[in-house]
Amino acid sequence: MSPRTAPNLPDEGLAIGFQPSSPAADTRKLHRLYRALDRDERPFLGFPSHLGQVMAELAPLLGTFVDQRSGPYSPTVFDAGTGEYEKAVLTYFAALAGASPEEAHGYVAASSREALLHGLVMARRGLPEPSVYVSEQAHFDVVRSCELLGMNTVRVNALPDDTMDPDDLRRQTRMRRGAGALVVATCGTPLRGAIDNVAELRAAAAAFGPVRVHVDASAGGLTAAHSDQVPSWSLAHGAYSITLSGHRLLGLPVPAGISLVRREQDAPTALGIQMPDRLVVGSRSGLSALLLWTRLRSLGRAGVAAAVARCQDVAGYALERFEAAGASPERFPGSLTVTFDRPPDRVVDKWRLECFGDRARITTTGPMTHTAVDELAAELSAVRQGLAA
Repeated sequence: MSPRTAPNLPDEGLAIGFQPSSPAADTRKLHRLYRALDRDERPFLGFPSHLGQVMAELAPLLGTFVDQRSGPYSPTVFDAGTGEYEKAVLTYFAALAGASPEEAHGYVAASSREALLHGLVMARRGLPEPSVYVSEQAHFDVVRSCELLGMNTVRVNALPDDTMDPDDLRRQTRMRRGAGALVVATCGTPLRGAIDNVAELRAAAAAFGPVRVHVDASAGGLTAAHSDQVPSWSLAHGAYSITLSGHRLLGLPVPAGISLVRREQDAPTALGIQMPDRLVVGSRSGLSALLLWTRLRSLGRAGVAAAVARCQDVAGYALERFEAAGASPERFPGSLTVTFDRPPDRVVDKWRLECFGDRARITTTGPMTHTAVDELAAELSAVRQGLAA
């Protein structure tokens, strides 16, 4: 077997053997991993610095097993008592997205992709033969989810600021007149954190047949909900469904996605079976909902708004400092994302920067403080001076 095709085998020291291992030895291994992941050992510009505090708050929940057999709004004898907590979380996020609990329903998913799958499935129901219109700047999860669901995707051009081009969407839907359009808008594009204008996109597609807009707001929904002067982005602006997430900004130790869909009467299945809900999974963990509830209660709406404002302040500061360092930074108004010229690999590796071609980016959540911005800006400046020399 050639080196190119040789399997990447696991570390022998981590192999799971026939006999139990030594708990003390395994604990030492996990402690070493924890130190390797610790932000003080290796900065990671995107995850929270307050995870220690969060874990202290949430530690009692990690010893529980919560198996949810249905959606939060479906009565079931298997409810472990966590359904009310999940509904409280959904009510909070529905309000952020401009809807009341009577107008939208959904559930807390194990990840943003799971929530996205649910939103896409629900949004395409009732459309004749819909294609899914996806911006070239959408997250790759959108395209991957459409592949998994067997949906036909149509690529739509983006404007220079990374938002979907309404004129190109109008041209694309005109060519498929009457088939129905499922438009996926993005609130927080991967590179610049741009926000698509839901009202404009819906109007552009509606001229040529029925349309529904799903918003992938996993990256930018919390920020947009607490910002002024952002484009229309939510259920309040005409979206049919929306995917949100809060684990990165809120500092959860696990991913969590939120799927919200406008309420309407569910029709029976092809077999004539009335389904109480149409979740992506049948049995699911209730832990994510409990973690979200605990964190949101500890912050309150005022605390979340303050966290967003702090992150936006750091993003604005980074824009100024990186400009002074000659790194050609860019930032979509109100976004927590700042992009700049990609530095050498040693700087990328040290700061664990996410890169897209010749651009790198930071997201000003967690450890990205004013001090961290100054340190990174100093390195960017030194790189530029070294190149000039």
